[in-house]
Amino acid sequence: MPKKNGLITNFRELPYNPKLKDRANEMRNNSTKGEIKFWCELLRKRQSGYQFYRQKILYHYIVDFYCPKLKLVIEIDGTSHDDKQDYDKHRDKILEPYGLKVLHYNDFRVLSNFHLVETDFKEQLHIREQELKLK
Repeated sequence: MPKKNGLITNFRELPYNPKLKDRANEMRNNSTKGEIKFWCELLRKRQSGYQFYRQKILYHYIVDFYCPKLKLVIEIDGTSHDDKQDYDKHRDKILEPYGLKVLHYNDFRVLSNFHLVETDFKEQLHIREQELKLK
């Protein structure tokens, strides 16, 4: 398993639970409005400069968006996440040892203050590039 500084360098080496494939497809076809806006405005067609995948299975979780090059996970947290802060923290801690960084954006904020989310996302991309020494 190729590793750099003890971290996985190829996303195909990340743990994958094939039992979640149908659920990931279902979630991809029933995205929230915030997920759709984020995807269409920032991620689709590599508008960010990076390839992102929707509803990607990582370990025993399905994350909203994943960029292998940046080892970056984006979660758009809607009302279904209101009572899941502990779950989200636990999932983030499980993914961290794989060198993944998780960003959370509130669904309502994506829909109502997109310019602020966009500005933060672009700043976070730059920070991540610096962390990984990509640019």
